[in-house]
Amino acid sequence: MELPSEPGPIGIFDSGYGGLTILDSIRRRLPGYDYIYLGDNARAPYGSRSFDVVLDFTRQAVEELFSRGCHLVILACNTASAKALRSIQQQVLPGLDPDRRVLGVIRPTVEKLGAITRSGHIGVLATQGTVDSGSYGLEIQKLYDGGMAVCEMAAPMWVPLIENGEADNPGADYFVRKYVGRIMDADPKIDSIILGCTHYPILLPKIRQFAPEGVSIIPQGEIVAESLHDYLRRHPEIDRKCTRNGCVKFLTTENSEKFNALASKFINCEVDSRRVDIAGLK
Repeated sequence: MELPSEPGPIGIFDSGYGGLTILDSIRRRLPGYDYIYLGDNARAPYGSRSFDVVLDFTRQAVEELFSRGCHLVILACNTASAKALRSIQQQVLPGLDPDRRVLGVIRPTVEKLGAITRSGHIGVLATQGTVDSGSYGLEIQKLYDGGMAVCEMAAPMWVPLIENGEADNPGADYFVRKYVGRIMDADPKIDSIILGCTHYPILLPKIRQFAPEGVSIIPQGEIVAESLHDYLRRHPEIDRKCTRNGCVKFLTTENSEKFNALASKFINCEVDSRRVDIAGLK
């Protein structure tokens, strides 16, 4: 596969819409760069899919973004970060182009915990796929040498609520209260809850409303944006390969009109997407 060598945009990939919350934060922190967002909406959600399928789909998306000139791709999807990132970094990139980079959202989030938690008891609310992977627990224990207690729990109704436009309605209160209460019941010492799905910040006001006083709620957008800023500062060889015209393009594997209508709930800008086919689309 021959890839363009000239500088290009930063790629942002998600299985659906949630990664738009990451893109929104990144653009606020780094407004001068160019970006391409790719949502694999036709095959979403990834959360219930196997490791092999998620890896295959994520690899296809990364190759698509590379073919469009990206030298750096952010997996703005917790499931893809959990199930595919390491394999892509270790197995795919060396044979495809060892000078390109693919980064995830789990590690930057975990790195911030030391400055946030007081009790060392961490909650993670995420999709079932991310919870089943155990990636947050593994990363936390690795980084903090087993010094933190981690409780990971799925909140399966949150994504459907958000994507069906129910996030602001009173009916959503029941499900937000249910999952926040369930994780706090599992470990009452939790003082920090990671929102381990990029959809979940849409529910942030309600999550904070039902979380106990003193519990920090940690969305990922600003953390990932600051981490990317730091990464580009520390890796000028990658930074030089990122173009800067302040432009963003949106791609989706689904119907573009449908994507445009729903995307406005996740990002504070006008969205005019284009539908694309990814190799091997099923």
